[in-house]
Amino acid sequence: MMQSNDTTVTDKETQVATPTFLGEEGSNALQQSESWSENIKYLLVGTLFGIVFVKAEIISWFRIQEMFHLHAFHMYGVIGTAVVVGMISVQLIKYFHLKTLQGEKVVFNKKQFHWGQVWGGLLFGFGWVLTGACPGPLFAQIGSGFGVVIVTLLSAIAGTWVYGYLEARLPH
Repeated sequence: MMQSNDTTVTDKETQVATPTFLGEEGSNALQQSESWSENIKYLLVGTLFGIVFVKAEIISWFRIQEMFHLHAFHMYGVIGTAVVVGMISVQLIKYFHLKTLQGEKVVFNKKQFHWGQVWGGLLFGFGWVLTGACPGPLFAQIGSGFGVVIVTLLSAIAGTWVYGYLEARLPH
């Protein structure tokens, strides 16, 4: 079991008290500790995922620019396929009450609309257009030898830090 910070979060819909661990909150916070050797599977899957991104040209700045200039369907096909697979996967998890690899229940919480999501999405999209990358492929781009992408990575980290610093003062 992971170390607890002795707080709990109660899910109002299911009335389940969920302990929070190491700063994590919510009903899907990891309840069981994994050793470093058990985390190797994530490294392997991430490496495989990066290789697939490179081979499929998903990390290509030129492919991303083609998408935003509406010159090619390649990226729209990839993103659209990911959305459809995600929707089907969520429905299967709900229908069959599937659990995590650790046997923990997966909970889908209802989300409320907030205009900050729209503005945040637009800001994210502008950053994607300017840099030619969203945060996921940054590591694959760096690993492929595009060293200049380190600037984008450092900017993403700085933006995350600024949000964390200002979070309490932002409307939520």
